[in-house]
Amino acid sequence: MLSRSSSFPLRLGAALLALAVGACTASPATRDGAMIPAPVSDPAVTAPGDQVAVLAGGCFWGLQAVFEHVKGVKQVWAGYAGGSADTASYFRVSDGDTGHAESVKIVYDPRQVSYGTLLKVFFAVAHDPTQLNRQGPDHGTQYRSEIFTTSDAQRAVAQAYIRQLDAAKVYESPIVTRVEPLPAFYMAEGYHQDYYRTHSNDPYIVYNDAPKVAALRKLMPELYQTETSLAQAQQR
Repeated sequence: MLSRSSSFPLRLGAALLALAVGACTASPATRDGAMIPAPVSDPAVTAPGDQVAVLAGGCFWGLQAVFEHVKGVKQVWAGYAGGSADTASYFRVSDGDTGHAESVKIVYDPRQVSYGTLLKVFFAVAHDPTQLNRQGPDHGTQYRSEIFTTSDAQRAVAQAYIRQLDAAKVYESPIVTRVEPLPAFYMAEGYHQDYYRTHSNDPYIVYNDAPKVAALRKLMPELYQTETSLAQAQQR
């Protein structure tokens, strides 16, 4: 199993392997510039206040980078979900036997971006939902595709959207994304937070994650926000 660590040689090895297997692991539906349909079921949230979404789809560096560039998103944290508190650390999760998945917790304003729209970004550019327990060079259950729901409404939207995309045969292979209630979210270590921004020249970032952010900007320009816009949102 190949997993990332804080050592440069392993990250470089992952980057070189990514080049060999095709680099960016964004959705196969968007690699040629196509766009997946929006969810048919995506009811508006009428209650005031921010909402939370928790998603897993491979390395949390790339997930955090993508969603930090989505308009309406105020904050994104990298972390772990699916396992217990005593195993919620990077080197334990990297063993692949904790039940955790590398995940992101997204705080967003539903008046600016809906939950269904976040899922569209998730399926379109953030990862490949047809890969089982892996994304690109990263292998193991900790890199699985999963939507951790925080309400019955989120579960209904997620399940309906997966059925919609499968029925439309958007992908050549079936979607393997799991949908389960969120047991708890545990923050990842500080050095993982905003890794994309602070290590933009890291080969792993260049070959695996930067193309996803670029795809968001190209395919969904109406949703794209700059890092300056995100900083302003965090200050409000």
